Amino acid sequence: MLRLNELKLPLNHTEDELPAAIIARLGIPAADLLGFTVYKRSYDARKKSAIVLIYSLDIALNNEAAVLQKHHHDVHIMPSPDTTYKFVADGQALAAHPDFQRPVVIGIGPCGLLAALILAQMGLRPIIVERGKIVRERTVDTFGFWRQRKLNPESNVQFGEGGAGTFSDGKLYSQIKDPKHYGRKVLTEFVKAGAPEEIIYVSKPHIGTFRLVKMVESMRETIEALGGEYRFESKVTDIDIEESADGRQVRGIMLESGEKIVTNHVILAIGHSARDTFEMLYERGVYIEAKPFSIGFRVEHPQSLIDACRFGPNAGHPLLGAADYKLVHHASNGRAVYSFCMCPGGTVVAAASEPGRVVTNGMSQYSRNERNANSAIVVSISPEVDYPGHPLAGVAFQRDLEEKAFKLGGGTYNAPGQLMGDFVAGKASTEFGAVIPSYKPGITLTDLARILPEFAVTALREAFPAFDKQIKGYFKHDAVLTGLETRTSSPIRIKRRDDTLQSLNTKGLFPAGEGAGYAGGILSAGVDGIKVAEAVALSLAEQQQRA
Repeated sequence: MLRLNELKLPLNHTEDELPAAIIARLGIPAADLLGFTVYKRSYDARKKSAIVLIYSLDIALNNEAAVLQKHHHDVHIMPSPDTTYKFVADGQALAAHPDFQRPVVIGIGPCGLLAALILAQMGLRPIIVERGKIVRERTVDTFGFWRQRKLNPESNVQFGEGGAGTFSDGKLYSQIKDPKHYGRKVLTEFVKAGAPEEIIYVSKPHIGTFRLVKMVESMRETIEALGGEYRFESKVTDIDIEESADGRQVRGIMLESGEKIVTNHVILAIGHSARDTFEMLYERGVYIEAKPFSIGFRVEHPQSLIDACRFGPNAGHPLLGAADYKLVHHASNGRAVYSFCMCPGGTVVAAASEPGRVVTNGMSQYSRNERNANSAIVVSISPEVDYPGHPLAGVAFQRDLEEKAFKLGGGTYNAPGQLMGDFVAGKASTEFGAVIPSYKPGITLTDLARILPEFAVTALREAFPAFDKQIKGYFKHDAVLTGLETRTSSPIRIKRRDDTLQSLNTKGLFPAGEGAGYAGGILSAGVDGIKVAEAVALSLAEQQQRA
């Protein structure tokens, strides 16, 4: 196969124009084109009236070698890379060893899910421990919180089967380097589990909450059929760590029920909100350090405004869908303000996981057809400047802001809100304009400057008018700001060795995914889950060789 990149065609090209463009680009007779598949399709919307589609294609040809030789100076024409996933060890042979102990995966968000799947596919029969409920029951609890203000601290947007990504836009793209094509493995497994096939090739794939629920269930069935074992509503309260002259080694985990699971390989895929688990790990001496994250608000505009600004006369085209955006502003006080987790045609949702605190997130369905666009607009903060002195100081920083948001919203899980124009002008809002907020349970209009540090308020007030230069109409007086966004990423990093991916000071403990500070989003978390599963298999193989 031959890979052809950067083949451009008009947005409204016909089906026949694509093979004709391939033939023309390669300078071959029509009979030499045996077939092709779309590897990637993106678009260039810089000229709104003349949007073009950009293809990367895998092509089967007669005389492929001759075509490659003819175009050997063209960086866009090359042999197709092998993206087939290959297992790093014979898991069935490892599991047959008399001293084999089944690996444990703590947490079943995107990272834990892919880690468990890879371990199961290798034949290593993982035990998966999840503090929350199965995804269907978790969905009932989460919608119950949104509608009736009844928070279950163990079953909500953050905790339960599928992790925080289940109640999101379901974005499946990332900017991580991926030389081994692990991202392709993630997407392929998602398609097998029921995701639309287009996620394999569109440039910014997404799934949406309802489809994610079905996929998570399907992948659980696959893992169980391969020998994996799930333990739901099983909170890990302690880790057994053996101290010796050779260092610290994991020997098992303890559950809230009192049960101990004996194992010497634990994948820690706990997510960015497992604050009590962070505290337990710190008390057990696992090396943890504070890391940067960001804080701010969710911002809602009419989706029609964003579509018109991004796509002009092509707004509403089925291949383009609802428009997204990416914004950044470097404020005069030295802070970076940027958009995060933009959800076209979506809703702002209550994402609290602890009583007496308010947190927001964004969510979309696959259709992305709700009337508002929403995005977090956040300000970067760092432990060196903003929460120095302790590895868990970022957790305390988050909690303090979330408690302020809860009180400012009225103490009922209403979120505090404000119109964008009023926020920039420094006055409290008293009534909504044309933009009707989507957040449930509800919004209490107020002055959001009362809950953020002064440096963040100053940077945000400068950024909103500046963003209007990038998206005309963005600085809209009645656009709605909803507070508070604090869970942009984990406030800690559970550091691991580069070679074995084990904890810096605790053998057998494999920090993974977003909660450990090694991913950000569904795809990168899934990729990290694959990497760590492979590291576990290689560790098991090495351990058995030494025995």
